[in-house]
Amino acid sequence: MDRHQWDERYRGDALVWTSTPNQFLVSEAVGLPAGRAVDLACGEGRNAVWLAEQGWRVTGVDFSSVGLAKARRFAELWGVEVTWVESAVQDWAPPPEGFDLVAVLYLQLPQPERTAALDVAASAVAPGGTLLVVAHDEDNLTRGYGGPPSADVLYSVADVTRVAEAAGLTVERAERVVRVVDTDAGPRDAVDTLVRAKRPT
Repeated sequence: MDRHQWDERYRGDALVWTSTPNQFLVSEAVGLPAGRAVDLACGEGRNAVWLAEQGWRVTGVDFSSVGLAKARRFAELWGVEVTWVESAVQDWAPPPEGFDLVAVLYLQLPQPERTAALDVAASAVAPGGTLLVVAHDEDNLTRGYGGPPSADVLYSVADVTRVAEAAGLTVERAERVVRVVDTDAGPRDAVDTLVRAKRPT
């Protein structure tokens, strides 16, 4: 989907996604000291807002102006400050000081744009900082629930790990994880890629 399609998807007052943060962001970030964080492909801002609530100084980046407008309203509603930047992830230029946490959650891009975006994300990690990538795994297409129906935008753990290591990061966790989704027919399992990596100090 291009930015115009995402703009259309985000139109209207209701949130497309839930207002609660991603469960893997919560579990992976909860033990980190709050510093500078960036949420790449932040959409309507639920994860950026949660990070700001935890004391992080947060930047949210997304190419959808409509999504960012909703994110701003969401942040105002919760009384937190977030710096919002309108840009495609692969075109975004991180500040030279980098970030203590770079979160990339469910960024749906085909190749080669995906690798370009992950390269940018990895380059934004400051010394001692953490990169967290969570995405719909390619295995979800055959044995998981929901997610994109196109294999072109699905991830593999090996691909993300390769980008992280090429950027000089140390991979601390790299695995397929199961996310339980509540549906009208009961709970269903979705399969995600999760990679957490750290830049040496």
